[in-house]
Amino acid sequence: MKLLRVGPVGQERPVVMDSAGNLRDIGEPEIDGAFLASGGVARVRQALERDELPIVEAEGLRVGAPLARPGKIVCIGLNFSDHAAESGAEVPAEPVVFMKASNTMVGPYDEVLVPRGSVKTDWEVELAVVIGRRARYLGSREEALDAVAGYAISNDVSEREFQLERGGQWDKGKSCETFNPFGPWLVTADEVADPQRLAMRLWVNGELRQDGDSKNMIFDVAEIVRYLSRFMVLEPGDVINTGTPAGVALGIPGQPYLRAGDVMELEIEGLGRQRQTVGQA
Repeated sequence: MKLLRVGPVGQERPVVMDSAGNLRDIGEPEIDGAFLASGGVARVRQALERDELPIVEAEGLRVGAPLARPGKIVCIGLNFSDHAAESGAEVPAEPVVFMKASNTMVGPYDEVLVPRGSVKTDWEVELAVVIGRRARYLGSREEALDAVAGYAISNDVSEREFQLERGGQWDKGKSCETFNPFGPWLVTADEVADPQRLAMRLWVNGELRQDGDSKNMIFDVAEIVRYLSRFMVLEPGDVINTGTPAGVALGIPGQPYLRAGDVMELEIEGLGRQRQTVGQA
């Protein structure tokens, strides 16, 4: 299934897309950790199969992030060897882990703001994993994948000066407002046959900048979830951004970082497409 939230900021309505492309009211208060932990996906699937969900008029509705109030956003850095190379970094022996503020999450078509004082705001198309059940000390890859509720597109927007040149940890270059466009859909795990076979692309102002595939991850989804569960408890509604392929501004000659007026477009096979216009904070 494809789960969405539509409506103005702060007033989003949870819906599901049926096989004909219609949006249907799911009859749940929200798509969040409590929904995922309480069997919400199964309830919606059953109601959809019984044709019990009313159609929602979608004309003119904003599409928000398909997940409300993520508990935490955990990110994996340098998870594609080509991106590590363009960043001038060694291929990591273990996943590089950092956190991103949960309030960076915005809708897939919302404006992205260049922070005040920024000259190095960058793009990153990423496969996002949404956790569906509490996970701690997972012992196998099978357990790890069983903890995944679904997948979505993340744009892990980054400010490289804040991240790499201002001291401390990466978080402050990753947690500026609007720095995690998410969606348009949360695609349930049963619809993604193999999360390691998904084409990933990003364009800036119509020019293809990133053209990768999740098969080229250094650490795959199962290993990332298993690994993280050894160091932190993953809760329903947590999000994991799993890394980006080569083609970010940091690694391109001339480093064409984002400026107000630029347009980013992203897609991941089977997970939909995003489009953001860049503004100034």
